[in-house]
Amino acid sequence: MEVAMDTLPVKEIRSGRAERPTQDAKETASILIVGGGAAGITVAAELRRHRPDLSVTLVEPSETHSYQPGWTLVGAGVFTLAETIRREETLIPQGVAWIRGKVSAFFPDENQVELEDGRRVAYRYLVVCPGLKLDWDKIQGLREALGSNGVCSNYSADTVEYTWRCLQDFQGGQALFTQPAMPIKCAGAPQKIMYLAADHWRRRGLSRKAEIEFCLAGDVLFGVPFFVPPLKAAVDEYGIHLRYKHNLKAVHGASRTAYFTVTDGDGKTSEVEKRFDVMHVTPPQVAPDFVRSSPLANAAGWIDVNAATLQHTQYNNVFSLGDVAGTTNAKTAAAVRLQAPTVVKNLLSAIDGKPLEAAYDGYGSCPLTTAYGKVVLAEFTYGGKVTPTFPLDPRKPRRSAWLLKTKFLPFMYWKMMLRGSEFDVKHKERRFAEAYRA
Repeated sequence: MEVAMDTLPVKEIRSGRAERPTQDAKETASILIVGGGAAGITVAAELRRHRPDLSVTLVEPSETHSYQPGWTLVGAGVFTLAETIRREETLIPQGVAWIRGKVSAFFPDENQVELEDGRRVAYRYLVVCPGLKLDWDKIQGLREALGSNGVCSNYSADTVEYTWRCLQDFQGGQALFTQPAMPIKCAGAPQKIMYLAADHWRRRGLSRKAEIEFCLAGDVLFGVPFFVPPLKAAVDEYGIHLRYKHNLKAVHGASRTAYFTVTDGDGKTSEVEKRFDVMHVTPPQVAPDFVRSSPLANAAGWIDVNAATLQHTQYNNVFSLGDVAGTTNAKTAAAVRLQAPTVVKNLLSAIDGKPLEAAYDGYGSCPLTTAYGKVVLAEFTYGGKVTPTFPLDPRKPRRSAWLLKTKFLPFMYWKMMLRGSEFDVKHKERRFAEAYRA
């Protein structure tokens, strides 16, 4: 038996591209999707393709939708910001109701969510995919410093264009690039822009004038050891200084000073002050507040799901995917592309009373831009297994992978993935010689 949702004003319920002409009517949702980003839109589109008669409702406050994998290229002057943004209503599938609001709490024992204005929305099945929270305020002074005095970040639509301006205005001096503790969305992004910046400055003849430091909170360059050699080769080529166990704690924009907590080999911490002429900051990232405080969260604050089926470990009618899911895969759009069919197949199996047979293997992809026109295409699954799509050594920076990142992947995102296509060139685990030759 389906449960009814609270009455919602006409202006806040939208189906596809047009507002639903309802007045004082109670809405009934078989499936409620929280989040209208890559994961939410893809799941909604695939559900509509498989079961057009299902009642699907999506909750999302934003009026625009961004192709965030493209922001590295916006910060490097390859894409414009406008090329990465679409209106949300143009992407929501026909027949899917849109509640333009924010969820503030989950009540899974009652099969309801609460919106920020206090209304309750009921569901039979729930898909949770609101993304994660960029915790700018965890770094003292960062929010005030962003967008001026050389402090930039590709992680926000409001600041990504300033990154490109910083790269262009740079005439030499100290350039800092930071990476917080994991997990973060697109774990390779903090160093992608660093390599592109170094390449840009080299092309302008500024290599000898640029002192580049990569300040990482962790102690490894990349989480999958197989891909470290080509990245280390890029670090050496550009003369970049790696600063492990450097955790950014504060920024003073006016004096262009950054403050780090540094941990040594014995576990002792100290405070280090660094001056900069330009600094690209990757903010700490956590699950949204309403997720962390909910019964659906695990101890770390992420949605507690089975890593293979993506079904909640306690509530059988709840599924999750994307950045908010408590899985160990890389938080990338490529992961969502394969998580979405898993969620849809298993959700429909749950509706039909059948066993959940679809399994997500942890696939993620990170196209690491080591220079303009060169990309190391890192593909891997749970446990760091190397699973390239193509039978080529993925450690080699390739022009073809650059074309894939700049041309095909955006096309696939907008024209295929968000429209419910489940097109996939199968990846599989492959073995390569241990020695790496650049």
